[in-house]
Amino acid sequence: MPTKMNMAPLALAALLAAHAVPATAAEQVVKIGVSGPLSGANAFAGKDNENGVRLAVEELNAQKLQVGGKTLRFELQSEDDGGDPKQGVSVAQKFADAGVKFVLGPYNSGVAIPASRVYNDSGILMSTVGTNPKITQSGYPTVFRIVASDTQVGGSVAAYAAKELKVKNVGVIDDRTAFGQGIAMEFKRQAQASGMKVAGHEYTTDKASDFAAILTALKAKRVDAVFFGGYAPQAAPMARQMKQLGLNVPLLGGDTLCSPEMAKLGGPAVGENVRCAQAGAIVARQPGGPAFINSYKARFKREPDVYAPSFYDQTRFIAQAMKTANSLDAAKVGAAMHTISYQGVVGTYGYDPKGNLKKTAVTVYTFKNGALTPLASY
Repeated sequence: MPTKMNMAPLALAALLAAHAVPATAAEQVVKIGVSGPLSGANAFAGKDNENGVRLAVEELNAQKLQVGGKTLRFELQSEDDGGDPKQGVSVAQKFADAGVKFVLGPYNSGVAIPASRVYNDSGILMSTVGTNPKITQSGYPTVFRIVASDTQVGGSVAAYAAKELKVKNVGVIDDRTAFGQGIAMEFKRQAQASGMKVAGHEYTTDKASDFAAILTALKAKRVDAVFFGGYAPQAAPMARQMKQLGLNVPLLGGDTLCSPEMAKLGGPAVGENVRCAQAGAIVARQPGGPAFINSYKARFKREPDVYAPSFYDQTRFIAQAMKTANSLDAAKVGAAMHTISYQGVVGTYGYDPKGNLKKTAVTVYTFKNGALTPLASY
């Protein structure tokens, strides 16, 4: 609780923050946009992503970086795209109109694919965690995927299921989103290449909560595991319903299932029965990992979720590229990011000509006592 002595300066600071202070002659404002779901079932992820960027922005402002003889002052502008493609395109246009040249997000592949065209046409650098391969297939020079693609994650889950779980007969479910469909197809393709039989492929939506019919259909086919291409708000009740139906087989999935939200929503039904794969190394075991986790918890009073570290890293990488290019021009900063590398919390960032990471680890996790526990890396 502020004392009477420090309340006035705090009130003044809040007033100044509310009315963005004009840059001085020796200062240059750099607007950083964040596009993500701040409402709806995946709002927890959108806020986590925003927090990762916010932490990086606050640290960068404290460092007083200089480009072209001017001190940079980063300003964050966060917008809710609702995980909806149309809303995401509107957010992209809003950023373009506001003069934002660097955007972190979108979170959802289905939003990132159409929004990337607007960002490209507007000269905006976009950094997404959308994993659908189509995002970077357009060849836009300022579009970056800051995590592994569906091809890498889906392949890792398939390899793990074949080698470690000895799965022979697998069922596949996808939620028909660009992300869910994309990762399900990659898993399916590489599962079959590993010698597994895909007994059935069922479909749901990213708004559904009742999966009894499709789970019963897969149970009748005696599957050894179920792979779900979709998000935690559906995966958690799916895990509960699998147990209720006596379908006691592993529930497999990609990075969206590697979230504390899975354990929170699923309760006792989410444990070692869930196996998920997430891009990047294990943050807590990286040199800068514990410091990042401590800073995040001190600032936001909660644990970081899946992608806060990746958004934090990419924001800092963009700042490094600005210094390398000695420019705030998005095209020049993007060109620098294709040629240099950055050691972040999650790992080393370096991009190929299409904007994909040149190298990234994928780690398979399970849940023990509600906490993510790593099992294997690929």
